[in-house]
Amino acid sequence: MHKNAFTPDNAAMVLIDHQVGTMSWTHSLDINIVRKNAIKLAQIAKALEMPVVLTSSMEDQINFTGPLIPELEQILPEAFAARIRRPGIVNAMHHEGFNKAVKATGREKLFVAGITTEICITFPVLQMLEEGYEVQVSADASASFSQVGNDLALQRMHKAGAAIVTVPQIVSELALDWTSPNGRKLVSIIEYS
Repeated sequence: MHKNAFTPDNAAMVLIDHQVGTMSWTHSLDINIVRKNAIKLAQIAKALEMPVVLTSSMEDQINFTGPLIPELEQILPEAFAARIRRPGIVNAMHHEGFNKAVKATGREKLFVAGITTEICITFPVLQMLEEGYEVQVSADASASFSQVGNDLALQRMHKAGAAIVTVPQIVSELALDWTSPNGRKLVSIIEYS
C-alpha cells in the first residue's frame, strides 16, 4: 500500500445534495447511474464503518430540490438523521455546521460526490483542498446540468489538487485484496448490476 493511500481508517465519505429534485436537473451522465453509484458509496461507508457526512440544500422546498434520495436514509440512518440541512449556502464548507461535521470526522482524506458537480461540489472541494484535506471526487456519482459544465468543473478541481476517480476505483483502493476481510465486504458492491 502506498503511503498516501486512502483507507477505511484515514478517510471519510462526504455526499452532497443527492436530492430527488436536484438530481432530475442533471444531464451530463445518466441519472440512474449517478444514483446507483451514490448508493454504492453509502454502502461502502457502511460496510467499512467509515465516517459519513450527508448534506442537503433547501430540502424543505419540495418542488425545488426535495429530500435526499431515500436509499441514503435506509443505508445510513444515523448519518441521515444528522445530515446538515443548508438553507441555500452554495459552498457547503461555508456552512458552519457542515464544516464542523467534516472536521469532526477526524479524517484528512475525503471521498466527495454530489449534485451538481459544477456548483455544489466544486466550491466545497476547492475549500477543502485549501484547508489541507486530500480529496478524491467520484465523477460517476456526481452530475451537472450539461456535459461542458461537468467537464470544466472536474478539470478545475483536478488542477487544484483533487483526484478525479470512479466508484470502482474507490472500492478497489479500499479493498486492497478481495480475499481480505474488507475485500470480502466490498466485493459484492463492485459488481455491476
